[in-house]
Amino acid sequence: MTHKWNYRPITPEQAEASQRLAKELGISPILGRLLVERGITSMAAARKFFRPQLQDLHDPFLMKDMDKAVERLNKAMGKKERILIYGDYDVDGTTAVALVYKFIQQFYSNIDYYIPDRYNEGYGVSMKGVDYAAKTGVKLVIVLDCGIKAVEEIAYAREKGIDFIICDHHVPDETLPPAVAILNAKRADNTYPYEHLSGCGVGFKFMQAFAQNNGIEFHHLIPLLDLVAVSIASDIVPIMGENRILAYHGLKQLNSNPSVGMKAIIDVCGLADKEITVGDIVFKIGPRINASGRIQNGKEAVELLIEKEFPAAMEKAGQINQYNETRKDLDKAMTEEANRIVEALENFDDRRSIVIYNEAWHKGVIGIVASRLTEIYYRPAVVLTCANGLATGSARSVSGFDVYKAIEDCRDLLENFGGHTYAAGLSMKVENVPAFTKRFEDFVARHILPEQTSAVIDIDAEIDFKDITHKFFTDLKRFNPFGPENTKPVFCTHRVYDYGTSKVVGRDQEHIKLELVDNKSNNVMNGIAFGQSSHVRYIKTKRSFDICYTIEENTHKKGEVQLQIEDIKPN
Repeated sequence: MTHKWNYRPITPEQAEASQRLAKELGISPILGRLLVERGITSMAAARKFFRPQLQDLHDPFLMKDMDKAVERLNKAMGKKERILIYGDYDVDGTTAVALVYKFIQQFYSNIDYYIPDRYNEGYGVSMKGVDYAAKTGVKLVIVLDCGIKAVEEIAYAREKGIDFIICDHHVPDETLPPAVAILNAKRADNTYPYEHLSGCGVGFKFMQAFAQNNGIEFHHLIPLLDLVAVSIASDIVPIMGENRILAYHGLKQLNSNPSVGMKAIIDVCGLADKEITVGDIVFKIGPRINASGRIQNGKEAVELLIEKEFPAAMEKAGQINQYNETRKDLDKAMTEEANRIVEALENFDDRRSIVIYNEAWHKGVIGIVASRLTEIYYRPAVVLTCANGLATGSARSVSGFDVYKAIEDCRDLLENFGGHTYAAGLSMKVENVPAFTKRFEDFVARHILPEQTSAVIDIDAEIDFKDITHKFFTDLKRFNPFGPENTKPVFCTHRVYDYGTSKVVGRDQEHIKLELVDNKSNNVMNGIAFGQSSHVRYIKTKRSFDICYTIEENTHKKGEVQLQIEDIKPN
């Protein structure tokens, strides 16, 4: 794979601001530049960035309908009405349900929760779910991480005397459902200063408002922040602004005092004695919670997340771990099959998108397969299977391209769709798949930029090994937690050489363990280049080469720096 290295330009004004900020903060000008690139140009803003404070969270009552939502919940509790907490079957939905259920349950017992079945009911509020609420005497449903498009289902619930409070973060249509309150900062009439909360984050704000209104001190909400951090990392929402505060303190909670259920997941992931990062959530914790809804039912994930006894939690976590192993096998087989289909597509090199359909594929894994295809081919991908007589699927996008808009452009061909910039779900009649494929391709071809369809690595700064001091690394760590809008910085060093000890490692000899030097210092830097063993012959010739990399802590030698090499370019 040949990557294009994109050197991010910096304006003279930004250069000046980064020098000034670096001097004021006592940090390297390189890190001053990273702050300025993130829109941080003053000492006060830098302090807030490096030390996120819970008191800087926005007032939840700034959100449209929050007063109505709290009033309706208070009324339900006052009248001892049955309340149902309803959520999507993915990580964001199940953490949101667990959070709201756990908090309300401390003060109120006539409460239940519900996760729709991915296979029988599909995404969002279902008629079956409404019928369950009616049958069990529910008068109020709090729906999390979905519901913003459930116009018919919520109208049906109203006929049965059931009220809905919607807590969602997906893009709404012009027509909103007839709910008592709709908490969604993406509403056209939004009044909230931050619109990138996760679904679980919206649930947290609702509970914050409820607590505030009822004189419950804020510290009672802090134990729930581990759930919010997991949702933010897994749902790939920006980790700046309010999300940075929530993720920062959520990770603190996850590392110091996780809930019983979360502790069990941490144990089965093999993370028990490690400092958990956003990366650990994305690659280890999140997929296991997700696997429950993909392979069985998301309700099992909620059962684990609200469990109070550790032995029972470990048993549930073991089961979810098993689902994850099944998911991995399905994922591998389906990705291989999808690759074969893509490579056989006519005129594939001229296409800007991928749409593939196989009625036999497992519905729970198609989102992962779509992600894999975007990573391999650098094109927006839609992967469809057959469920309940419809072609149902998931879309994933490449950096900077809004796949939701591309799908919305084909809405007349669809039965249902929803999502956001980089991920969406959709369903259509099977006979509409060819027309959708063409229309989707036409839209993508017209709007996608050439640089969005090739392997590009954005370089944050060019540095020398002498710049990588202990203080530099300590200051760099303060940029955590990393994620969208605060991505882990990628550095580039030109003309480096093998120190003489670099070697291939790994079961299939696919990685390179490197010891490198450059011309400008005596520093010998350790590095690891995953999947890049094809470069080892050149490296061993003692000729110079360029590298781009992230700076990590060596997991085997605490406090020692290791470069994770993203790409190698021989000179």
